[in-house]
Amino acid sequence: MKRLPEKGATWVEVKELLQASKTGDSEWKRGRLPLYVYWRDDELCQVAKEAASMFFMENGLGKKVFPSVQQLERDVVAMTLDLLNGGPNAVGNFTTGGTESIFLAVKTARDFARKERKAKGRLKIVAPLSAHPAFDKAAHYLDMEVVRTPLRQDFRGDPKAIENAVDDKTVMVVASAPAYPHGVFDPIEDIARIAIVKNLWLHVDACVGGMLAPFARDLGYDVPPFDFSVGGVTSMSADLHKYGLTAKGASVVLFKDEKYLDYLRFKFSHWPRGNYVTETFLGTRAASPVASAWAVMHYLGREGYQDIARTTLETKARFEVGISAIRGLEILKPNDLSFLLYRSNDKSVDIDAVAEGMSAKGWFVGRCNAPPSIHLMFNPVHAPVVQEYLNDLASVVDQVRSTGRIGSLDESTY
Repeated sequence: MKRLPEKGATWVEVKELLQASKTGDSEWKRGRLPLYVYWRDDELCQVAKEAASMFFMENGLGKKVFPSVQQLERDVVAMTLDLLNGGPNAVGNFTTGGTESIFLAVKTARDFARKERKAKGRLKIVAPLSAHPAFDKAAHYLDMEVVRTPLRQDFRGDPKAIENAVDDKTVMVVASAPAYPHGVFDPIEDIARIAIVKNLWLHVDACVGGMLAPFARDLGYDVPPFDFSVGGVTSMSADLHKYGLTAKGASVVLFKDEKYLDYLRFKFSHWPRGNYVTETFLGTRAASPVASAWAVMHYLGREGYQDIARTTLETKARFEVGISAIRGLEILKPNDLSFLLYRSNDKSVDIDAVAEGMSAKGWFVGRCNAPPSIHLMFNPVHAPVVQEYLNDLASVVDQVRSTGRIGSLDESTY
């Protein structure tokens, strides 16, 4: 068991130990990861790091003593609301990540339904099968139930199935922009119409697309309506530490009207220190991700984010052309924004064996279980490694075909 050292070490010694601990990590800077790290270049990273270091010790809980942090949060939320067509009454909060953003949206919807709709008992959320597990995690903690509905043949949520699953205990319906498993947008306008008719809270999870889709649309890519411009959308989640390229953890939860803040807040006064009020799950919160997000968003501006979107989507297109040219593989369609999934269309090429072969060559391989396929999500870090990946993939496919080796499906990786 690891114990606290009796004597301290020098920073040089500690730094060497930390560096050594990373030996087995994936080489994300070499484009080996299809997720977890979003990267453009050292220059942008330095902006994010230096801004974070300027607010390294400040505490986001202390609004009165750190008004600067509160203003930075307001600015980040306002800029994100502007991108996602929030109206004049729209509000939001800075959070640590998509899971907290979703948790807070679920909590707010539950408390709003209890007060305004007099909803009682164990309340329900209806979500497509492809919705993020964070909804179930939130429901677990909040004593709610998630009903997951089948997808259409195009992997998108099925509005009819959602409508049929709604009952008198349902308080929230969910749509994704896009959903992570297959990388496609749910038909948000159709789901919103159900929410309006049934008087339900509609949350759009744009943790992936929130900081990419607006700029893809700027560039002329076909992006379906998904944000507050769609009537019926009540709340949204959008991660800044994904395609916003800010330091982790940075996300926002957004609401179409400030009246919902009354149901977001946690208030407590039955202790000797008086009122305790928070609008996030956390109490003490690091201010450094807030400063990093503010700095990166100002540093890049709309043009910078358009360039990130262009690089990302052009990189995806190069991968798609290259993978389609490899005999035995096919691209799953549709695929939206930065996602690409491919599978085998040849009985002599087992896709799980291909995944194992690519892993052996140093690529982290994400897998989808239904249908069995390899899951990719691109960002600028992948632009330089397109041909290297395609060469390795072609080699692995040839090897699998010639040896006839059959892989075994591992537990799906996120």
